[in-house]
Amino acid sequence: MIHSDYINYKTKSKTKIAEDIEDKKKQMHFENSLVVFTAVEEKDEENPEEVVENAKKEIIKVFSQVGADNIVIYPYAHLSSSLSSPDAAKNILQAMKENLIAEGFEVERVPFGWYKSFEISCKGHPLSELSRNIQVEKVKHEKLEDEPSKFHILTEGKLYDPKTFKYESSDLKKLVDYELGNLESTGEEPPHVKIMREKDLADYEPAADVGHLRWYPKGRLIRDLLADYVYNLVTERGAMPVETPIMYDLDNDAIRVHAEKFGERQYRMGTKNKKLMLRYACCFGAFSILSDTFLTWKNLPLAIYELSTYSFRLEKRGEVVGLKRLRGFTMPDMHTICADVKQSMQEFDNQIDMCAQTGEDLNINYEAIMRVTADFMEENKEWVLQSADKIGKPVLLEILPKRKHYWICKMDFAAIDYLGRPIENPTIQIDVESGERFSITYMGSDEVELTPIIIHCSPTGSIERVIGSLLEKTAIKSSEIPPMFPVWLSPTQVRILPIAERHLDFALRLAQEFKSEKIRVDVDDRQETVGKKIRTAAGDWVPYVLVVGDKELVSDQIMVNIRKTQEKLLMDKETLFDRIRKETNDMPFRGLPLPLRLSGRVQF
Repeated sequence: MIHSDYINYKTKSKTKIAEDIEDKKKQMHFENSLVVFTAVEEKDEENPEEVVENAKKEIIKVFSQVGADNIVIYPYAHLSSSLSSPDAAKNILQAMKENLIAEGFEVERVPFGWYKSFEISCKGHPLSELSRNIQVEKVKHEKLEDEPSKFHILTEGKLYDPKTFKYESSDLKKLVDYELGNLESTGEEPPHVKIMREKDLADYEPAADVGHLRWYPKGRLIRDLLADYVYNLVTERGAMPVETPIMYDLDNDAIRVHAEKFGERQYRMGTKNKKLMLRYACCFGAFSILSDTFLTWKNLPLAIYELSTYSFRLEKRGEVVGLKRLRGFTMPDMHTICADVKQSMQEFDNQIDMCAQTGEDLNINYEAIMRVTADFMEENKEWVLQSADKIGKPVLLEILPKRKHYWICKMDFAAIDYLGRPIENPTIQIDVESGERFSITYMGSDEVELTPIIIHCSPTGSIERVIGSLLEKTAIKSSEIPPMFPVWLSPTQVRILPIAERHLDFALRLAQEFKSEKIRVDVDDRQETVGKKIRTAAGDWVPYVLVVGDKELVSDQIMVNIRKTQEKLLMDKETLFDRIRKETNDMPFRGLPLPLRLSGRVQF
């Protein structure tokens, strides 16, 4: 059952068991619907009346909880490998419809036995995706398989109700509202899309598929610096860099099963004899390397790292937007092999520190969500409380009634955009499935072959989302600090403005001194007024702007316009060098990827 914003379908062709339908039933559209994808099974033929009655009760129960306007019964044979006869299926589906109508509900049934295309938009709240196995007996007494998650605010080792918790952080409140389905989408385009174009960073590529970007020199520089930053971060902690292919064979059972968890969000391709998919993360390549590697307990924990340029996800066309949601993106991906769950919990704690550090280094406020299964929470409650406390502020805790995914515990860090919606950035996950699925083993201390636990971690999330988060932050008006990148990420860190032509040679010599100090510098040598040059530098978010004229030719002091503080200070070169060194704080450096002189640049 999916609570949908809308669903529409269109019949394509008939199968041998297709029912005859009116023309109006060949193509229909429904809004705010509870869509009930249904497979009728062989055992249902034994007592169809009770099956229909039990199905009706479950549908009504969910319908009353989600607030849909209507019910759409959609025949979906793919849910089972033990199907009833076509006639029995049609009769049960029709009876479900009639019984629900008799209860006063607005119900439609999608035609049976037709090949159909369909499009559905899921609302995304905690009750919007549920499944039920309808049986003749025990259905009233069994615990529902997909009961909703329970949410709590976790702070200082205590759990609080999110509805009554007193929020000190508006960002946390927005995250909670989104996760609990209380935040309505306005449909607005997030501000970073306009900013990334205005600042000549990136834009949509019209000659490619939707959700793929072209990057201009300044945007490419920021991406490369962020990639260097993550590389240094993980290798300093012992992760070993690797590189793996971007496409994988779906005839490989392990890859196919793992890929199926991502449903239709796969880029499929192929040759005459191969069914291939483009990767959506670095997992497949990392797992393939690890399965071919001889490991012992002495090697663990062991981490390998890859920057995937690119990963691909076939997101819905209407969901693709700017840097936040793409079909082709750059993902730093680290996988850590651990001997057991206990060791994975220790590594998880270390990686919480690493992910939190990225927020500090990038000056992005992250709010955290810790997600655990009920079984894991029961067995490791004290650890969960202590790990969440490492964040240093309240955390949203989601407890899943049972494991649905490959992970038993994960932590997601999210920035909040200008419109109050989360941008998911760093993530850490404890994976208890993939070691066995991909035949990854290690030799234990007693020389017995064992299956490890795997931690997935992206210390920043996708590079594109990091940039999106930085740009969204600048859109939030602040009276204290004008919009700007951290100095180490600023494409131009220092701009020199010669007042007149006679000051240009001095400006160029000065620029070479900044370059020798590994500071990105350029010179505005255009035939424009100083006022216009200053406005251009402000529009380019340049942190330090130096105006050089006659006084500077004979003095060691230079007038420096400081963007962050809006001050104008006289200082010598060495003082400014030291100031920039402190602000860049040993962060990665790359040279200016543009002509030194602004007169030599093009407008992309």
